[in-house]
Amino acid sequence: MIVDALGLVKKFAEGSTTPLIELEKSIVEINFAKSIFISKSLDRAYREAKASTERWKNACPLSSFDGVTIAWKDLIDVAGMVTTAGAKIFKHHPPAQHDAGIVSALTRMGMVNIGKTNLTEFAYSGLGLNPHFGTPENVVDPKCIPGGSSSGSAVAVGNGIVKISMGTDTAGSIRIPSAFNGVVGYRSSCARYPKDGVFPLASSLDTLGPLATSVRDCYVLDCLLHGQANVQLPKYPLIRQLKFFVDLDLLEDPAITIAVKNNFLHSIERLARAGAYIEYHRISAIHETLALIDDGKWLGAAEAFTLHEDLLNSDAAQQIDLRVRSRLETARDLPASIQIKLYTTAKRLKHLLEEELCDGFLLSPTVAHTAPLREPLEQNDTLFFQTNARTLRLTMPGSFLDMPCLTLPNGSDKYGLPTALLISGICNQDQKVLHAALAVEQVLAGAAHK
Repeated sequence: MIVDALGLVKKFAEGSTTPLIELEKSIVEINFAKSIFISKSLDRAYREAKASTERWKNACPLSSFDGVTIAWKDLIDVAGMVTTAGAKIFKHHPPAQHDAGIVSALTRMGMVNIGKTNLTEFAYSGLGLNPHFGTPENVVDPKCIPGGSSSGSAVAVGNGIVKISMGTDTAGSIRIPSAFNGVVGYRSSCARYPKDGVFPLASSLDTLGPLATSVRDCYVLDCLLHGQANVQLPKYPLIRQLKFFVDLDLLEDPAITIAVKNNFLHSIERLARAGAYIEYHRISAIHETLALIDDGKWLGAAEAFTLHEDLLNSDAAQQIDLRVRSRLETARDLPASIQIKLYTTAKRLKHLLEEELCDGFLLSPTVAHTAPLREPLEQNDTLFFQTNARTLRLTMPGSFLDMPCLTLPNGSDKYGLPTALLISGICNQDQKVLHAALAVEQVLAGAAHK
């Protein structure tokens, strides 16, 4: 059985292992890791793990995750390290002078900072390919893509190098790689965590969140980031006290594979048998958002182009991954009037979603398919762009509507590649989503964590 972060901390308390021992195990794994990390902070990690080991020896840990290793997507500043954003042209930028706010907060809680993980350049793709720093191998099948943009974050957790990594999500960048690698990923509401010291992509959509091996680890990390050092897990809500919406129209998308559809419906059946209230209902806010996406109207594209416009107009643009560059350029001629209308539309659709979901949660597949093979995508631009659009389609509405979302594994296809279930709620109701996800995980697993 996989030991999650809380399970590891229990071992620290028992004295059966120490943060220093666990760090040394992680470093052995890092030395064999291919393209997962862009940079490592091992001197800092040793100092932090040594200090944590002493605290556990004296029975005075700083928090519920004291001594747990964490990796950071390389959009997030760590003092003394260059933030590359996965881009070759940033490789020789000056190192960050300070930790990002979120890094500082978890360092104060005793977590051990081990390094910075790989990603799609500028976080601008759902597939996870990176020609500059290499592409991390999918945890289940190395011939398949890891998903992106938080590719290294998902693979680091899936391979057991770290128990928790921190990613960013603008259109699905936490949820997609989590789904493809069989780990848990939590997209927080945009206002949930501080974003100072985090390199942006699209400011109105960017958010942060953990990738982990269990929902309860995500719950604890969320508490730590809100100043609660010693976390007591809540009593899991009874599944029969929860209301879930299932929009069967979403399953009519021809891009959804048989395995994804069957595993999703099987998950719904298990939840219903356990007593969950399931209501089959079309969620108009989701479908209106999908219509905008299908029409090429995406706020993230406009904001990302604006952010990188000076770079795109310079000679240095030649050094950007051609596929990332071409995607950024698609918004060059987008009228400002459309962008402004999209902000207004987003506000209206968020209100509509509140009316439609009320006190319930939306259940859907996280991605329409399992992780595709990497080599054909590297060789064929048309296939790359088509696959990227299909991969992002089910996660983009949650970003546009600022829904807190948590993805967790719910099975696999005939090749053993993971599928995933997405639990989504109303903006800023993050704790409710995390509580519901604890109950859903318990049902799908067949038993609670011991």
